[in-house]
Amino acid sequence: MKKSLICLSCPVGCRLEAVPDGKNDWEVSGNQCPRGVVYARNELTDPRRIVTAVVRSDSELLPFIPVRTDRPLPRRMAARLLNELYRMQIKTPVKCGEVLIKDFDQTGVNIVFSSNSNN
Repeated sequence: MKKSLICLSCPVGCRLEAVPDGKNDWEVSGNQCPRGVVYARNELTDPRRIVTAVVRSDSELLPFIPVRTDRPLPRRMAARLLNELYRMQIKTPVKCGEVLIKDFDQTGVNIVFSSNSNN
């Protein structure tokens, strides 16, 4: 079962092909650098994403404040995180980089503010 991917590790965007090697791993071809192999294997076995969103605030001037994960979160957990964030309303002021949620669902991933509020 061959899989085709486009590598996102660098601006080249190599077209990768991966086939199972029969040992719980993937043989990857089409990469111009070693990062393509790492990208494909991670994407096929444990895909992760940086998640960005907004949370409601008590500020009339800035009713929504942007947040993001401080490292990639397992993709399967993104919807759960977004549901939690969209139900929140935070009190201002907040500072860029300040932690909103520490160690989300015991993943080691923190959710941080990506902007300051001025209230």
